[in-house]
Amino acid sequence: MSAPLLDVDNVSVIFNVTRQGAWPWTPPGKLQAVKDATIALEPGKTLGLVGESGSGKSTLARAIVGTVQASAGRVLWRGEDLRAMSPARQRAHGRHVQMIFQDPLAALNPRMTVGQVVAEPLTTHYPDLSKSEVRERVGQMMERVGLLPALVNRYPHEFSGGQCQRIGIARALITEPELVVCDEPVSALDVSVQAQVVNLLQDLQRERDLSLLFIAHDLSVVRHISHKIAVMYLGRIVESAAAADLIANPRHPYTRALIASVPIPSPKAERARHRPVLEGELPSPLAPPSGCVFRTRCPIVRPACAERVPPVEHVGPDQVVACPYHGQDAEAESSTA
Repeated sequence: MSAPLLDVDNVSVIFNVTRQGAWPWTPPGKLQAVKDATIALEPGKTLGLVGESGSGKSTLARAIVGTVQASAGRVLWRGEDLRAMSPARQRAHGRHVQMIFQDPLAALNPRMTVGQVVAEPLTTHYPDLSKSEVRERVGQMMERVGLLPALVNRYPHEFSGGQCQRIGIARALITEPELVVCDEPVSALDVSVQAQVVNLLQDLQRERDLSLLFIAHDLSVVRHISHKIAVMYLGRIVESAAAADLIANPRHPYTRALIASVPIPSPKAERARHRPVLEGELPSPLAPPSGCVFRTRCPIVRPACAERVPPVEHVGPDQVVACPYHGQDAEAESSTA
């Protein structure tokens, strides 16, 4: 196994939140968006990060790229702590890590042409390039993501959602980064367009030896593109494993519920299978449950789950799970709870 390109070590992100209607002297509340998250990504591989909306996936991504300051823990790039880098070193590091956003149109400046949008990271990190060199690289990148280079003088609103996402991909790859963080890049697109964008990302990964952090709430998309999957719930990583192992043998009850929510193409098989349904809503990160954060919705909950945070247990060569009862049958456990 190669050394990790990216190593996220016990990262936490806490925001100060002023409560609505509170007195000016009232101390702000603490919103714990991410708590003790640990993941690793190898060169040329894809790590899928999956969970419900509000699980903290995007916040963790922003802590990795540096747009959000981690409250605790370390983000290591080839073994170097990003927070220990000088400002100049951090700026130079920016060309190695780029991001693709969820809303393709909102991520593009409406006052800039597509050519200017794609060229902006290139002119920022490589100011010595001539205008002709920039135009040539922009044209080549536009063509590679499936857009005509002649469209560089048009504005973002003149393109469809799928085309705008291709523009976002071109912008992210123009500096030839080593890591691209994809923050739900296909959730706003039609299903057929989703497949096109995912296939494009896989082709570019093979060509350029890219590493991808692919964030989504749709496990069917994540399993298709990922080599490894980490499952996140209310700011915590509750399970991670190789993609095939996690799909074939999910251990955490939350992972099992996510997999059960993915529809089966066969109507007969879909009607016949048992599908556990999560009850209740995702708790507020301003007041997370004590102990295990999943216990308020867990089908195998025990009184001890409220007393302490479950430790992360290694259950395979590359599989970890944060549930002491992961080996017990969910239905049997719920009947005795």
